[in-house]
Amino acid sequence: MHDNPAESRSATAARRLPGRTAAGVGAVLVVALTAAWGLTTRSEPAAHADATAGRAPGGGAATSEATPEGADESGTPDGRRFTPFDTRYPAIARLDKRLLKAVQQAARDARDDGIEFRVTSGWRSKEHQQRLLDEGIEKYGSAEKARQFVNTPQKSTHVSGKAVDIGPTDADDWLIRNGSDYGLCQVYNNEMWHFELLTRPGGTCPAPLSNAAG
Repeated sequence: MHDNPAESRSATAARRLPGRTAAGVGAVLVVALTAAWGLTTRSEPAAHADATAGRAPGGGAATSEATPEGADESGTPDGRRFTPFDTRYPAIARLDKRLLKAVQQAARDARDDGIEFRVTSGWRSKEHQQRLLDEGIEKYGSAEKARQFVNTPQKSTHVSGKAVDIGPTDADDWLIRNGSDYGLCQVYNNEMWHFELLTRPGGTCPAPLSNAAG
């Protein structure tokens, strides 16, 4: 009895199908693994971009109006010291805009000289300023002596956002020498860290007062 040619071809195809199916599955797996590897590789720069997307020019955090959890009435969480670019914190964000712009520009230029600015105190609430004054009175024994270092909430330029305290000492020294280029001036002889906008950029700073009491 002779085989039917059509049936023979069907049987042959059936016998070959498992091998072809396995090869097809293997090819699909290779393509899938290659795509997954490529996705992982491409994700590394994307992850870095995501991590740095919230940074502002100059290396600081991007501006946000939200007050971070744990910030006290001065806008300073846990006594942290800021850069002038940490504008997501009220202590920086609520500074006078002209003052903040001048300090940020000075910070950029100081960095070129290897000096890093830290804002040790910026904007303060009235409640925080009063607490500092009360602590000063307790420390120095009288309001008169305390006023040489801490102003009242009504007179404090920190409360109005028009003063900023800068550290460390090398940053203070740099800003005392160069601050007038930005309009920034040391205000008190007994506080080398306290600066305000007291002249035009490139102008001459007035002579510092003896202390905060005037």
